[in-house]
Amino acid sequence: MSTQAISEYDMIIVGAGVVGCAAAKCFGEDGRKVLLLERDLSEPDRIVGELMQPGGMHALKELGMEECTEKIDGVNCFGYSVYRQGELIELPYTKDESTGKQARGIAFHHGRFIQNLRKSATNTKNVTVKEMTVSRLLTEDIGEKVIGVVASVKEGKEEKIYAPLTLVADGIFSKFRKEFTSNSPNIKSHFVGFLIHDFELPFPQKGFVAIAKPSPILMYQIGSHDTRVLVDVPGELPKISTGELKKYMEDVVAPQLPENMQAKFIEALQTERLRPMPSGFLPPAINQRDGTILLGDALNVRSPLTGGGMTVALRDVITCRELLSRENITSFTDSDLIIQAMDAFHWKRKKYSATINVLAMSLYAVFAAQDPNMLVLQKGCFDYFKLGGDCIDGPINLLSGMNQAPLTLIYHFYMVAIYSISLMFREGGIVQAPMNIIRAFTVFYTACVTILPYLWGELKG
Repeated sequence: MSTQAISEYDMIIVGAGVVGCAAAKCFGEDGRKVLLLERDLSEPDRIVGELMQPGGMHALKELGMEECTEKIDGVNCFGYSVYRQGELIELPYTKDESTGKQARGIAFHHGRFIQNLRKSATNTKNVTVKEMTVSRLLTEDIGEKVIGVVASVKEGKEEKIYAPLTLVADGIFSKFRKEFTSNSPNIKSHFVGFLIHDFELPFPQKGFVAIAKPSPILMYQIGSHDTRVLVDVPGELPKISTGELKKYMEDVVAPQLPENMQAKFIEALQTERLRPMPSGFLPPAINQRDGTILLGDALNVRSPLTGGGMTVALRDVITCRELLSRENITSFTDSDLIIQAMDAFHWKRKKYSATINVLAMSLYAVFAAQDPNMLVLQKGCFDYFKLGGDCIDGPINLLSGMNQAPLTLIYHFYMVAIYSISLMFREGGIVQAPMNIIRAFTVFYTACVTILPYLWGELKG
């Protein structure tokens, strides 16, 4: 197929999702000539990326894009409730020190939010948005330096589009990730999503998590009449076409919900489409490919259980904006400066990404506990919340993205482990004390192997 060369930009962005749109606005406002490419500019329909935590709201405001959450029938979120074996705990967000009011997140239909982000990018000076499919990265004849992309409109000729810097943000199913790193997401399970209409959650304007067997159930209201349900299904996903997945939901999942929620849950299964989405972990790699940078879920993936993905993504854009500003790098043709900046980016982002990512994966491991030692930690975690005070405020500040300190995460995780062991001794009494002395070591070891590999994956170079 013949190709046609067209004009040069300062930056090409592949993917007009959360990261692509935010980055286009940032760099366009900084005076860079930006081309934002998206294979399909119609409203996307996804089952994740629908809950913005308060930390993400702060980042969105810092980017000047907070209006993108308005006029899309979004629902404010002020915390969570957690349900386990007939007991329900409320976990409200704490006070936002910047406003003096309770911290606020928001849930919405993903596609409506994305369309607002695209409008914001389109209306930014120096930004051009085009519906084109990028087939490959364009490299120099000699060497691996990327100098642009090859893209085409639907049923049109391929075009070579040149820019000294290409930002790839094409999501969790990235087709370009392999050109940056040999790593790929380690898929742990699938979150199966569907909608329940006109459904009442235990606490209005709060997400709901049921700690069920074999893994958690997540719900939050994303519109006036719509509640998103995400059911985690570990291992091999039952087939949708044969009705196996629906039967799994009816027989295994529904009976573990509060009794007053079961009827609407089962009713929705009869009419709504069940849509699976892989859930796993991908630690970030250092951006060292000359002429390109990788961001968003293409770079770093965590469990959607805690809703921290967009907070990390938007913070990454803010960090890139600072490091790649005109004040620091006059022209994107200076490859050495960009590579140095992206090395700094890898380390600078850890002050927020490490905490959010490790929390997501560790909490998922606890809530999806299978073996006896993990079940001790699961019960201990739930009872830790019941203590109230800092035992709620500390973890919920981490979850909301308002506190991004890794040491706070480590502190609360090990306090949960210690409290879990103390409960085990208390409930076992004198009779089980000798056995529980030995088991205390195995529970603590289980806690260590739950959190430390994720910490290492995040913090290593």
